[in-house]
Amino acid sequence: MFKKLFFVLRIAIAWGMVVFVVVALYSSVPLLGRFELPAILFTMFTMGLVVAGAFSHLHRVKLIAGRVTSDTLDNRQKRIVEIPFEAGEAFDLVDAAIRELPGVEQVESARDSLQVKAKVVRPRIYGEHPLRRWNPLLVLGQTRNQLLATVTPSGESGSVTLICEPENPAWSDWFLVDDGTNYENAEAILRAITRRIGERRRGEQASAAQTATEKELTEAKLNLLHAQVEPHFLYNTLASAQLLTRSDPVRAEAMLGHLIQYLRRSLPNAEGEMSTLGAELERALAYLEILKVRMGDRLDVQTDVAESLRGTPMPAMMLQTLVENAIKHGLEPRTGGGTVWIRARRDDNTVAVTVADNGEGFNTKTSGTGIGLKNVRERLRLRYAGEANLAVVANFPAGVAATLTVPANGHKTHV
Repeated sequence: MFKKLFFVLRIAIAWGMVVFVVVALYSSVPLLGRFELPAILFTMFTMGLVVAGAFSHLHRVKLIAGRVTSDTLDNRQKRIVEIPFEAGEAFDLVDAAIRELPGVEQVESARDSLQVKAKVVRPRIYGEHPLRRWNPLLVLGQTRNQLLATVTPSGESGSVTLICEPENPAWSDWFLVDDGTNYENAEAILRAITRRIGERRRGEQASAAQTATEKELTEAKLNLLHAQVEPHFLYNTLASAQLLTRSDPVRAEAMLGHLIQYLRRSLPNAEGEMSTLGAELERALAYLEILKVRMGDRLDVQTDVAESLRGTPMPAMMLQTLVENAIKHGLEPRTGGGTVWIRARRDDNTVAVTVADNGEGFNTKTSGTGIGLKNVRERLRLRYAGEANLAVVANFPAGVAATLTVPANGHKTHV
């Protein structure tokens, strides 16, 4: 209550001094100054409008802000807000928020200096005043407000200083009120900034959720494909072992032993899809040993993987896919078979695992873009976000070499 009374009293005193000067000048006019009634009517009329305008301002500020304080009553409003974006993005966000403000005009946007200036037309809150231009409160008044927004870079965020004020010079605040329009403009811009930040965050969360969903769907498809392929290999192996039990029991026993080793390495991993190079190599060698029983001298296997590299984390079944491709598309179509090489090398923060063969090589049916290799590349993209890759090239003098490069620590090499 004290703040309200002080505000009304301040406005009344300021206008009272103006009225006193006007009446004094009027009284000093010869002959005309003898008539006191015009001076009395002018004083009563003007002070009545001034006090009514002050109370109207108090009422509107209470409606807008919900409270009446020295800050909300002030014609000139200042806001400082931190935006969690770099300065350029913060500037674009503030500029867009200002341009959407009702009544805004003459927007001057300077991106290099990170400043936005604009004029804002004051709305006719209560319609056209009945006194129009004869209203003494409008003698010194303007019909527009102005604003200035400055973005200050602060690390990875931007600090925005927003000033909303009348076009009038500061001394006019003793006589004039803005009916809370500058407070309303400042709060409207802050709401727009908050809304845009919220939309940005929701967009980022939706994108992250979509990426996670895509990853889950891709893994589900890969698991389904693996589940479809696995039974054929098992049936063929068991059928071959069954035949060998009659003609060559020793080879049948060796085949079943390798099959057991292969299946043991193929059981689902409770820790997820990540495995190690050593575990994947054992699975691949067990698979190749089974095929050596079936293919005989047509298949030769050579490995060169240092013991220190066998603990390298890598996604499960990727090495197996490359080995199966070398057999299916490279060596099996050849009458004389061939050799499969598996080697691994470390280069700084990455480990390169190569599976090469001297088989058929690229042709119209095998060009390095099969479904198996597509799945490997997609899994690498989802797992390592571009920090791993698969390269498939022609081997010399014949065959294909597929090189899988992954981070040595199992994570992205850069953060």
